[in-house]
Amino acid sequence: MKIFFLNLICVLYSFLIFGQESLFNGKNLEGWNIHGTELWYVDQGQLVCESGPEEAYGYLSTTKYYDDFDLTLEFKQESNGNSGVFIRSTVDGTKVSGWQVEVAPPGNDTGGVYESYGRGWLIKPEKEKDSALKMGEWNTMRIRVVGDQIESWLNGTSMISLKDEKIGKGQGSIALQIHDGGGIKVRWKNLFVKAL
Repeated sequence: MKIFFLNLICVLYSFLIFGQESLFNGKNLEGWNIHGTELWYVDQGQLVCESGPEEAYGYLSTTKYYDDFDLTLEFKQESNGNSGVFIRSTVDGTKVSGWQVEVAPPGNDTGGVYESYGRGWLIKPEKEKDSALKMGEWNTMRIRVVGDQIESWLNGTSMISLKDEKIGKGQGSIALQIHDGGGIKVRWKNLFVKAL
């Protein structure tokens, strides 16, 4: 109960002071859609994604669409940690159309932008920036999307900045991904978005 009230106070403060909207209420998955059979649940006021028995791709997408926005969130990779945050995306079954800001174990381009079922990697962070990732600890990611430009930061380090005409034309949800292959568990908290 204490965690719930702390989350509620944080949500109200962020909205009133910064004009931010909380994407996660700390108690259930209201405002989200589950895609696939992988596990999405709430534990200790945190949002958890975990590989299910099918060890397949899975997504959790916002019911609302977000075009231009500034998103901040925290994640902790408890096991493997191959995940991601999709922007301006739509999901059909477990096939996603959109762009992923990568969340992955060290050496796997966290903060880079990948286009699923399309062009693949659009941009990867410089290799030396990988040291910004704290595996097994809480990390803060920021994603800013305005028109055809996307930028990402990890724990205050600027990871990428990209202008892309196709992204500029995209529309859709913010979505979290769990990668296929099994053995993955990632925790999320403090997901706040500010419409621009």
